[in-house]
Amino acid sequence: MKKIVIAFLIMICILSMFISYKIYATNGRNVLESDTTGKLVEIKEKSLKELDDYVEAYGDDTYGLTAYILNKIRFISIPLCFLGISISAIFQYALGIRNMGTRYKGFFAMIAFVTILIVCQVLPFIFVVVVKFGRS
Repeated sequence: MKKIVIAFLIMICILSMFISYKIYATNGRNVLESDTTGKLVEIKEKSLKELDDYVEAYGDDTYGLTAYILNKIRFISIPLCFLGISISAIFQYALGIRNMGTRYKGFFAMIAFVTILIVCQVLPFIFVVVVKFGRS
């Protein structure tokens, strides 16, 4: 009796998955496409406006584009470098207990990620100082 009830419930679950997928595939695709397209256009317009602000602030297309890219790199480098530092700390302190090669690999990776983080955070500041005050 239990096996029949369980088999019946499994069949109902499988049928409901197929039915809900067909309903979503027909109705949800149009809603998803229009919603995603609207958000992508909104993100693109926001990025272009921000790029235009940089070009206006620096007075040149090349300098404005460079400042925009350096600013984006500055924000993206923080989580990526912290992720790399934590993975290299795992290599150095957890996996490197038994093997010195793994310990050194983690140590050198940590030094590299800290260096990349510092360079990515300082480079936009140096660019602003050189371009704003060095050009005039």
